[in-house]
Amino acid sequence: MKALKFIVEIGLCALLVTACSSSHNPPGNPSKPDSAPVTLTGTEWVLQDLAGTPALASVKATLAFPETRRAAGNASCNRFTGSVDVSGDTIRFAALASTRMACADNAVSSQETEYLNALGAAKRFEWKEPILLIYVEGYGKPLRFTRLTPAKP
Repeated sequence: MKALKFIVEIGLCALLVTACSSSHNPPGNPSKPDSAPVTLTGTEWVLQDLAGTPALASVKATLAFPETRRAAGNASCNRFTGSVDVSGDTIRFAALASTRMACADNAVSSQETEYLNALGAAKRFEWKEPILLIYVEGYGKPLRFTRLTPAKP
């Protein structure tokens, strides 16, 4: 009878250990608080580096995500807008519509063309506050942006 009681106690202890371990993170996987997925919606960025070439200081090329699935900005001398699909760390811009004003000079025009082409070939992004990196197919380096801080009243 004592042997049966001992076996039952061992079985209950094993059950208790199993139940406790299922709610415990194993070593090497520290508990992380649940975090919301990264969202670009509501952010605005200034281009600093166009895949290894510093952005022109004379103009401000921007990229904004005013609402879900929308992108807009200043390409260098023309405004643009269009849809964007962001899922996990992937980012894909649909065809972007832009105004068609003549740029002030060839350097600005070249930057604008290169910037819009790069956005069209975007594949993934990394957000390391205050930097946004957008990796583009066919480019050795990412586009690098800094976050535009909202103006204070």
